[in-house]
Amino acid sequence: MKTIYKKTGQYIVLLSLIFASCNNNLDEVVYSELTEESYTYTNAYQAIGVAYANMRGLISHQNFYMVQETSADAIVMPANASGWDDGGIYRRMHEHTWNSESMQMNNMWNTLYAGVINTNRVIDQLRNGTVPPPADLSSESLVAEVRTIRAFFYWLLIDNFGDVPLITTRSDELPEKTERSTIFQFIVTELTESIPSLSEEKNVLYYARFNKWAAKTLLANVYLNAEVYTGQPMWQEALNECDDVIKSGKYQLESDLKAAFRTENTGSSEIIFALPFDENQAGGFSVHMFSLHGSLRNKFDMLTTPWGAGSAKGISQFIDTYDESDQRLPAFWMIGPQYASDGRTPLVGSYDQGGKPLIFTKDLPDGIYTGEAEGYRMNKFEVKTGTLGSLSNDFPFFRYAQVLLIKAECLLRLGQSNDAASLVTEVRARAFTETPSKATVTGDELLQNSRYQYGFVEDYEITAAGDNTPIQFGRMLDELGWEFVWEAHRRRDMIRFGVYTTKSWLSHKPNGNYRTVFPIPQIAINSNPKLVQHTDYQ
Repeated sequence: MKTIYKKTGQYIVLLSLIFASCNNNLDEVVYSELTEESYTYTNAYQAIGVAYANMRGLISHQNFYMVQETSADAIVMPANASGWDDGGIYRRMHEHTWNSESMQMNNMWNTLYAGVINTNRVIDQLRNGTVPPPADLSSESLVAEVRTIRAFFYWLLIDNFGDVPLITTRSDELPEKTERSTIFQFIVTELTESIPSLSEEKNVLYYARFNKWAAKTLLANVYLNAEVYTGQPMWQEALNECDDVIKSGKYQLESDLKAAFRTENTGSSEIIFALPFDENQAGGFSVHMFSLHGSLRNKFDMLTTPWGAGSAKGISQFIDTYDESDQRLPAFWMIGPQYASDGRTPLVGSYDQGGKPLIFTKDLPDGIYTGEAEGYRMNKFEVKTGTLGSLSNDFPFFRYAQVLLIKAECLLRLGQSNDAASLVTEVRARAFTETPSKATVTGDELLQNSRYQYGFVEDYEITAAGDNTPIQFGRMLDELGWEFVWEAHRRRDMIRFGVYTTKSWLSHKPNGNYRTVFPIPQIAINSNPKLVQHTDYQ
């Protein structure tokens, strides 16, 4: 994100606020006190910057980001000789044994509702003129943008928690829960009413902000999961939103698999909506610190040391689904022998492999405790030479590949498998440049079962297969996994494909269909007598 400081004055003001805005007391209990203090802003960009700033807190190993990954079947965070048990908080995500007192639940809830409360305040201030719009923008367009931000927060709330309070005004009144389907309709209405007033521009001023195309991608995601939220599928509606983004001509696939994930990814033609990070001014994106082994400090000449032996790593059953020619495997996963920055000096282990060459191996004994070198690590996001504890890579929350694959999935579900296959092939092409024939996938293949060998693992072997019912459109689920691993998609995709609470993988066995949503944090219930816990979590 260094290049942004060479851009327009307005852009510097906005992004500096996104970078530097406070965390809005995210450690507080939401609803313990709804009365808001007075906020004074010098301009509208400052006001909306605070609303965007809340999003950064989601990308953490103890918040939304790793909850989406480690509660699913591609990534796990087991303990090892360097630690990483942390009272079992990561193990419970993998085993689906979380409860209302789990740290991650509270962190997600507070981050998302802090965003809601901030957007409600900013909308009110824009509408009553407390925060005047700049000369080149109307109050209407700014309100539409903040309503879209609020819809984003509510989408993640209903996706993760189901029925939640719907708060749209600044009020001291404690809220009750609203049905998920009602909030779904609220989100759709907010977006469809706001989109016409949003800018169609894709430029530095609208980078990391909701323009018309980012809002349509958000709406496509909401429609894509409509059957989960309401019981009624809306495949055609999701497809229509994708078509609008595609026809805009504003975005295209990068030919380089890694371009959207590099440190300097601001200008990526593929990124539709990003959460901006900067190692100095907007820290918090630390995936390298909780996935990489401490010895890798010398691989990247880092100015800090990753935490112990690292923890977040690939589940071998997922890794086994890749075609050996798929370049996303080595591009997104750190594999095999590791060397210092000179490319020659072997790095060595520090714990159970102390003094021995550090060689990342694929197979895991289980999801509870592994050796320090077991499991492939994160290689998707670039770790630049001399990096600090936070990366400066912007997190691509929506990118063009997702638009293409949402459209493909909708076509598949609407019976147009060959058209779906053409889009999937388009995305696959850059991952098979050395074996182009393997990039092509057919409609019939997308109708096949997943390649994933589900089952409960003990001592490196599947000992109980569990539910082996073929997955409808399972190959499509595989395609989503290969493309979007490490991007916080997997939980939502598994739920939509009906396997999140039915399949076994590694040390996970099914633990109740109600776990497609998380419990309301107990601390929030304790502070608001009107909040009632979801029935199955009581």
